[in-house]
Amino acid sequence: MSGSSRTPVRAAIAVRAITTISWCLAGAVMTTVLLAACGSAGPSQPATAPTADAGESSTATLPPASSPPGTPAPTSPTPTATSPAPASPTPANSSAAGLATCGTAALLITVDASQAGGAAGSAYYPLNFTNTSSRACALYGYPGVSFVSAPTVTGRQIGVAAQRSRTFAKMTVRLAPGGTAHAWLQVTVAANYPASTCQPVTAYWLRVYPPGETVPGYVDHTFNACSSTSTALLTVLPVRAGKGLAGITP
Repeated sequence: MSGSSRTPVRAAIAVRAITTISWCLAGAVMTTVLLAACGSAGPSQPATAPTADAGESSTATLPPASSPPGTPAPTSPTPTATSPAPASPTPANSSAAGLATCGTAALLITVDASQAGGAAGSAYYPLNFTNTSSRACALYGYPGVSFVSAPTVTGRQIGVAAQRSRTFAKMTVRLAPGGTAHAWLQVTVAANYPASTCQPVTAYWLRVYPPGETVPGYVDHTFNACSSTSTALLTVLPVRAGKGLAGITP
């Protein structure tokens, strides 16, 4: 081939080479652009989605609630030994003495007028409780006392029942067979009150409930009483050992 004919061929080859290189460069540029576009994250989209580890819940967990400032941390309760409470004061004290409460049927209740005394507008009478049974028993606390119209369950209460004096403490009294305990009864003089306030009457009986008992006993003695429920004449002291003696209280 002559030199003149070779020149066009070489030119064509050069053009083809340049075109191929251009297409390759263009392809490389597009590839780079696409890779850049694929590798970049959008403004509100994470580059990669988070994955949960094995055993981890995908549910969001709130932080534990905190105690208010100054609140001590909870601690496990420590068991504490406690003693059982007594069922009631009277049985507890009687039980401490190892004795049952003296029942009404086992007691002779009397008013010992020979040991009565008076002071400051009141008269004081010892109520004696004698154990007539063959077994020892115990008394604790206050008797319940009131004036009544008759020595039966149908007897009508006259006036107000005796109030309890808190001057002296209660204590358990042991009564051996034939033994006696007493409780002082203060009776305010009814004449100290106007007749319209007192509504005076004569009472011939006392109804007496021994401490802890619901069955009454009756004592015959004459008293000037007030039938008005607005006037309290009677006050009783807690039981003590022995017979009531004038000038010795309780």
